[in-house]
Amino acid sequence: MNRELKIFLKHFCLLFLGLSMIFPFLWMAGASFKPNAEIEHLSLLPSEAHPDNYAIVLRQIPDPHTGQKLNLDFPKWYFNSFFVAAWVTSLQVLTSAMAAFAFSRLEWRGRDTVFLLYLGTMMVPSVVLMLPNYQVMVKLGLVNTYRGLILPMAFSAFGTFLLRQFMITLPRSYDEAAEIDGATPLQLFLDVILPLTRPGIVALAILTFLGNFQSFTWPLVMVKDDYLRTIPIGLLSFQTDYGQQTELIMAATVMNIVPLIALFIVMQRQLVSGIQLGGVKG
Repeated sequence: MNRELKIFLKHFCLLFLGLSMIFPFLWMAGASFKPNAEIEHLSLLPSEAHPDNYAIVLRQIPDPHTGQKLNLDFPKWYFNSFFVAAWVTSLQVLTSAMAAFAFSRLEWRGRDTVFLLYLGTMMVPSVVLMLPNYQVMVKLGLVNTYRGLILPMAFSAFGTFLLRQFMITLPRSYDEAAEIDGATPLQLFLDVILPLTRPGIVALAILTFLGNFQSFTWPLVMVKDDYLRTIPIGLLSFQTDYGQQTELIMAATVMNIVPLIALFIVMQRQLVSGIQLGGVKG
């Protein structure tokens, strides 16, 4: 087999795999513009576009099946997802950076042992921790509140590990120079270490936001009232309250994932470089 044929087959396989992965997204986008009668068709494009599906989801016009606007507050769910994800991302980046600084730049007895135990929590499945976390939220009276959705997710062993990998690659001469200039540990952290760890912070922020924006299990456990629902939980209502209205579910899903895809495309270079640089030294 000559070299040109090998290259052709490699590109053909990659193209086939790429189309296989993107086809469900293309069908979803097309289905969001279809009428209900065509929703079962495998064709990507509708015979006639119905952008009204988006207006129905956003409660701008009534649902033609019932003649009334949907009793579903999608804009509120959208706000809740962004609000919770933004707060979790901010807190998780802050707590992870502080913990990483303590584990990488400060000298204290038992530091490495504590770090290994902290990393050990990554081996525990999140489902196992759900019941203890829920009991804590019940005791604190935070069930069915924004704080209950945010606080348990504000700490991350993975985030600490990622940022620590950045910080241990920074020369110790920075610390010594700062100490000579009279900098306190807090000033060293804020003015020296954090700016140099920016690629890792950006990567962690992107991963955390994407993960929490689509979080399903924890909000499902914590949320009881409709006004606190996030998008993944709210989308269940399209099934339970109004039956099988796939075209509306697809329209809502498109509005859900398009901002995340756009964020990933814009920030993918920073994300990849941040993860690569974080693995330079262990």
